[in-house]
Amino acid sequence: MPWVYYGKLFDSKFQAGCLAARIRDDWWTNHYQSPRFVGIYQTKSGRYGVKYLW
Repeated sequence: MPWVYYGKLFDSKFQAGCLAARIRDDWWTNHYQSPRFVGIYQTKSGRYGVKYLW
């Protein structure tokens, strides 16, 4: 199964980490299946993004 990339890039790794934690932990309140893996990646320009696998 391919990666799903969140459509927003962040200036800091902390901001991306907060979104990753929310995706990882809030699945039960929003009634969707928890992703198998949530990761943070850095682009060549130095910005950070979030990717996950279902």
